Amino acid sequence: MRINPNISLHKRVHHGGPFSITHPSSDILDFSSNISPIGTSQLVRKTIKNHLDAIQIYPDSESTQLRLHLQDYTKISHSQIVVGNGATEIIYNFCQAFLSNKTSVLIPIPTFGEYESAAKLSGSKVSFFKTMNLEKDSDDFISKLPNNGCIFICNPNNPTGSLIKKKTLQKIIISANKKKTLVFIDECFIELVPDHDESVIKLVKKYDNLFVLRSLTKSFALAGLRIGYGIGSKQIISILNKIKIPWNVSGLAQQAASAALSNPFYLLKAKEIIKKESFYLINSISKLKSFQCNASSTNFILIKTKIKSKILQTKLLQNKILIRDCSTIRGLNDNYIRIAVKTRKENEKLIKALEKL
Repeated sequence: MRINPNISLHKRVHHGGPFSITHPSSDILDFSSNISPIGTSQLVRKTIKNHLDAIQIYPDSESTQLRLHLQDYTKISHSQIVVGNGATEIIYNFCQAFLSNKTSVLIPIPTFGEYESAAKLSGSKVSFFKTMNLEKDSDDFISKLPNNGCIFICNPNNPTGSLIKKKTLQKIIISANKKKTLVFIDECFIELVPDHDESVIKLVKKYDNLFVLRSLTKSFALAGLRIGYGIGSKQIISILNKIKIPWNVSGLAQQAASAALSNPFYLLKAKEIIKKESFYLINSISKLKSFQCNASSTNFILIKTKIKSKILQTKLLQNKILIRDCSTIRGLNDNYIRIAVKTRKENEKLIKALEKL
C-alpha cells in the first residue's frame, strides 16, 4: 500500500484518564482528567434517560437545535458555530481544512499535544515557542508570528494553568491578522476560571482570522459523550461544516449538551468549588518538600516534583489514585505532574497519599 507520508510519521498523543494505564479499574480516583469537580448534572442524567429512544434514530447531522442553544448561550449566531465529536475532532478538521505543507505553524509549549499532532498530519511546518506564561512573554511571541500561517493558543493553558488577558490576546490577533495568519484559541477550560472572563468569543465578529474552540467535556463533565464546538467567521464555519463526517455527534450527546447549557447555576457552583479547593490543594502541597505548585487559574495544577513522575504515578496507583505524568508533554520532563481540582473529600485523599511518600 502507498501511504500518505504524513500518516507514516504520525504519532498519537498520550493523554490522561483511567484508560491511559495498563490495568484501569472503576475504583480509581482519577486526578489525571481535568473534569468539572461536581460531575455530570442530574438534569443531564435525567435527559439522557428520557431520550433513550434516540439510540435507534439517526441524529441530526447539523446539530440544529444544539447550535440554536449555543447561540443563546454564547450570543453568537448559529451560522458561526460548528459542533464536533469532542473538541479534538474539530482540531483535526480545522487543520485538514486550512493547513498544508506550505503552512508555517507556531505553538507555545508546553501545551495540549493535539495541535502539533493535527498540524503535522496536515503536513505543516511546526515550530515552538517555549514559555510557562505567555501573558508575560507575549511581545516576544508576537515577534515570531509566521506570515500566511497559523498559531495555536490554549487559554487557560493546559497543563500550566496560566491565563492570558483578553487585551493581550486581541493584540496577538491583530498582529496575526496583519500577517494573514490564522489564530486558533482553545478555550476548553475558560468556563472553569473563577473571578475572570478573558474569553475572546465576541471578537469573532470583528476578526475573520480568529477561531475559538470550546468543549462541554471539561466544563460540564460530558467526557464520555464526546462533544465540543467551535466559533468563527461564517466562511470558516461553512468549510468546517462541509468537511465533517455525517452524524458526527450522537443524538444523546446533542440532547445532553442542550440540557447542560440550560442550567445557569452549574458553572457557578463548579467555579466556587474550584476556587476554594485549588487554594486548599496548592497550600497543602506547597508544604511538602518534594513538590512545587505552579500558579493556576483553572481546575488543574501543574506540579514540579523531585520524585520522577512515572515513579510517583506508580506509587500513587497503589493507593488507587491516578495523576497525570507530564513527561510526555513537549516542553516538560519527568519532574512534572498535573492534578485536577476535585472535591474536598477526594483532595484530602490525595494529600494524605502524597504526605506518605
